[in-house]
Amino acid sequence: MSPLHWQKSSFCEAGSTCLHLATAPTSSVHLYESSTPDAILTTTPDRLRLLISRIKADTLAR
Repeated sequence: MSPLHWQKSSFCEAGSTCLHLATAPTSSVHLYESSTPDAILTTTPDRLRLLISRIKADTLAR
């Protein structure tokens, strides 16, 4: 498997905790926060799209 090409969020400011994202040829998406780089979340594009839309709509369960 080839190494993932990680991209940092454009909202990240210098010295702050940032979200990093990479896609894989297997149609999976990988995410991690810079403060915990060993904790990688793997999901599908559809699931990530659903999560983002629910965050924007503020409809996540609390």
